[in-house]
Amino acid sequence: MPIWHKAKHISLGRIATVAGNIYTQDLDKTQANFQPQTPLSYLDWAASVYPNKTAVIHGDKTYTYTEFRDRCVRLASALHRRGVGLGDTVSFMSPNGPAMLEAHYGVPMVGAVLNALNFRLDASTISMILKHAETKVLITDREFSSVISAALEKVDHKIIVIDIDDPQANGGDLIGEMDYEALIGGGDPEFSWSMPTDEWQAIALNYTSGTTGNPKGVVYHHRGAFLNAMGDVVMGGLNRNTIYLWTLPMFHCNGWCFTWAVTSVAGTHVCQRNVVPAEIFVKIKKYNVNFMCGAPIVLNMMVHASADDKAQFDQQVEVITGGAAPPSTIISSMEKMGFNVTHMYGLTECYGPSTVCAWQDEWSDLPLDQKSALMARQGVRYPTLFAQAVMNPDTMTSVPADGKTMGEIMLQGNTVMKGYLKNPEATAEAFKGGWYHTGDIAVLHPDGYVEVKDRSKDVIISGGENISSLEVEETLYKHSEIMEAAVVARPDDKWGELACAFVTLKPFAAPVTDKDIMNYCRDQLAHFKVPKTIVFGPLPKTSTGKIQKFILRDRAKEL
Repeated sequence: MPIWHKAKHISLGRIATVAGNIYTQDLDKTQANFQPQTPLSYLDWAASVYPNKTAVIHGDKTYTYTEFRDRCVRLASALHRRGVGLGDTVSFMSPNGPAMLEAHYGVPMVGAVLNALNFRLDASTISMILKHAETKVLITDREFSSVISAALEKVDHKIIVIDIDDPQANGGDLIGEMDYEALIGGGDPEFSWSMPTDEWQAIALNYTSGTTGNPKGVVYHHRGAFLNAMGDVVMGGLNRNTIYLWTLPMFHCNGWCFTWAVTSVAGTHVCQRNVVPAEIFVKIKKYNVNFMCGAPIVLNMMVHASADDKAQFDQQVEVITGGAAPPSTIISSMEKMGFNVTHMYGLTECYGPSTVCAWQDEWSDLPLDQKSALMARQGVRYPTLFAQAVMNPDTMTSVPADGKTMGEIMLQGNTVMKGYLKNPEATAEAFKGGWYHTGDIAVLHPDGYVEVKDRSKDVIISGGENISSLEVEETLYKHSEIMEAAVVARPDDKWGELACAFVTLKPFAAPVTDKDIMNYCRDQLAHFKVPKTIVFGPLPKTSTGKIQKFILRDRAKEL
């Protein structure tokens, strides 16, 4: 049995009560020997050690680490002058750019909490988040002014709105009281900001769809962000020569904590607003990019890009991907183009990646199909995660490492969220038995590697985005002609998964086509959540009337 499975039997509470030994006498925590862990320390280190090194590249703008730190401090100063302080929420609606990156430092420098919004969400969901988070300041890219304006109409408290007037934005109006550059221009680069006094202090708030249509606010603390960034460094092999291309949205678990990890080694952040294969290849070649992250769909887009869009480059590029495992053909095609693909697993509730398919040297000589099958597994825990297990959720006992017996992936450690904001019931449910219940069903292989087999939460992962099946079902049930509905994931080569809806129409219902239902859903949901396949007919049920989704999943695979 792997050592980390034995570790779970240790009672930390019992150990903590043992006192009176020689190592507890006159050995106290002081300012000299104890400081709260925080990723804010990474920026200060990088700017001190490599002040003139390129930190951020965005279009024709380049910032050194000194300039990057100064801009973050100016942001902190400007927020402080507007009354933002400990425990306040600052929301950002922005693609990958300097402002979003600076927010990961400037916002927590005043003790505030960064809420990076998913810019693909609809106005109704955005307004719910702004209200639930009690957002005090909203900094938004002009490209999203339309959805933000609609969202703000539904918010009943005052929010200070600041525009990001990025020249690369695709249209949009300026709706705020001032521009971001003017905001930080009025900030003081000598502003005396301070580190958190408690590493348990909140640093970020990220919303996840979970299992219902109402997103839950996942709260991160400074310690967890510090540690998971270190996990990225260790498992990704980042160093001062890392040139990181931002193809992964920074709003997604704070860029899987790479917003802090790249800075911790004084690497270079290369910003990318949109996932456009031609632009990705150009940046890889132009800036000598050697690291990037993204959902399998990003890899798929790059593999199938036209020959004119692809560029040749000499360096090997490390790629971290998550979500549904990429097909073996995608992995092999990426390798041929000069990319080395590593598969990771995680959730919003654990700061992004918590599990990595750590490479074993003996895999190198295996045939591609065998190697790809091993690489597609979710893998082993990050060294910064205390414990990971596959357990029977009813008995809370570990399943045998036979690669067959299924259980739920459970996690323990400092890189698990503080909990759900204003939702103690959901937090208690998630932490039942002293473990975080991921809701993902998996098997444990004899070599200690985990492989996800199903999602008990019925969350559909499409292009790296979570879609709540219950949210889509609720929308379908509101259709005047639909009697019953069930939504499951349908495998898709491009997106990983797509929503597939099985519906039963009401007796004597008016004629309804699949396109009618899709159009109806587009008016109610963000477009990526709209089912791309509609199947009409009776739904399979148990004797108690519960819809048998496992049967529908099997049917969806055949479509």
